[in-house]
Amino acid sequence: MAKEERLKAYKKAFGENLKKIRAEKLKTLSKVDSTTKFDSSNYHKYEIGTGNPTLETIVSIATGLGIHPKELLDFDFDLKKIDIHK
Repeated sequence: MAKEERLKAYKKAFGENLKKIRAEKLKTLSKVDSTTKFDSSNYHKYEIGTGNPTLETIVSIATGLGIHPKELLDFDFDLKKIDIHK
């Protein structure tokens, strides 16, 4: 798997986890926007796996969702398959 494909797969898994957490918190995109100061198009990019959030963004999203940032990165993914340095 090429580096770009592995990173794309990881971002997709992150986005699926983000969307799941938002749904569990019963928050709409507009509600998350108002607490994180992101517009819905940027936030939506993270959920569909096309955005590449910074650490600052991850902390801001977590704060808006009322969770610890580590929860956003707590999803199953085989890191052996995503060695981004290859």
